[in-house]
Amino acid sequence: MAIYDTEEEQIEQLKKWWEANNTSLIAGVISAIVLVTGWNLWQNHQLGQRQQASQLYQNLLDGAGKNDNASVEKLADQLAAEHGSSAYAHFAALAKAKSKVAQGDLEAAKAILQQQIQKAGTEELQHVARLRLVQLLLATGQHEEGLKLIAAVDPSKTEGFSASYDELEGDLYVAMNRLDDARNAYQNAIRTGQATALAQFKLDDIAAPAFDPANAN
Repeated sequence: MAIYDTEEEQIEQLKKWWEANNTSLIAGVISAIVLVTGWNLWQNHQLGQRQQASQLYQNLLDGAGKNDNASVEKLADQLAAEHGSSAYAHFAALAKAKSKVAQGDLEAAKAILQQQIQKAGTEELQHVARLRLVQLLLATGQHEEGLKLIAAVDPSKTEGFSASYDELEGDLYVAMNRLDDARNAYQNAIRTGQATALAQFKLDDIAAPAFDPANAN
């Protein structure tokens, strides 16, 4: 705003400026209020949704602790329907798969885990689902399918999970009596420094026998 010679001129210019701009100013203020109010309402809604999902998942855990498979599956389905994009829904799906295994319905468990591999919200959850599926494939004798599932994983994206994949690969090779491949897999798992305590026992169990010249032909 220009500097005017007298206070009266300044006041007069302010009046003219206000008359020319008051409508847009009021509209701007109203818009700002609407935006802030809408944002607060949305935030409160999101908080409420998270709290509801958290409570449902806690109820699911309580049911799992009591081996109440019907409750676990019902709550998992409810979380999927009402909070499908939340991490709670994905954790609940893993719990539902475990419930199916407990009931001997391995095919249903496999289907749930396969779905989670495709849709879980984070790579970490996808790895968990994939590893559990490989364990089921091992348990049901689908060894080649398990190896293919592991082979499809991008090695550059397995940080924190590579030892688990290597150890499971070793288990699959043992089941197929491919002991050299199993040894390599277990050794890879151990090299990461993150293998389970059983990995070394598994490797020792299939260690190649020492060469004994007395028994050589």
